[in-house]
Amino acid sequence: QVQLVDSGGDLVQPGGSLRVTCAVSGSNFNFYTWAWYRQAPGDQRKWVASINPIGTANYADSVKGRFTISRDNAKETLYLQMNSLKHEDTAVYYCNSFPSPIHSWGQGTQVTVSS
Repeated sequence: QVQLVDSGGDLVQPGGSLRVTCAVSGSNFNFYTWAWYRQAPGDQRKWVASINPIGTANYADSVKGRFTISRDNAKETLYLQMNSLKHEDTAVYYCNSFPSPIHSWGQGTQVTVSS
């Protein structure tokens, strides 16, 4: 049973930075492409960024140049560094596999961008 534990969310001011973390257990972490998704209030869950086993990353246009996804295969952990945060980045952030999120979703971590 794969377990995804998202953490690191917080309240930050516009223009600020934050790093969220996803600890993965029970999976063959190294062989998956992993991704961050987010769900804003009243909206569908959407893909934000993904990273394949060799570290090649892709980003949604809305976060390109501001967010950086990374992975630590030894620690089986996924990261999302978020800089120059905007109000519209406010959402619950989740990790899962990509392109199909085949694992049970974790609890997510709330990121709120507000002054």
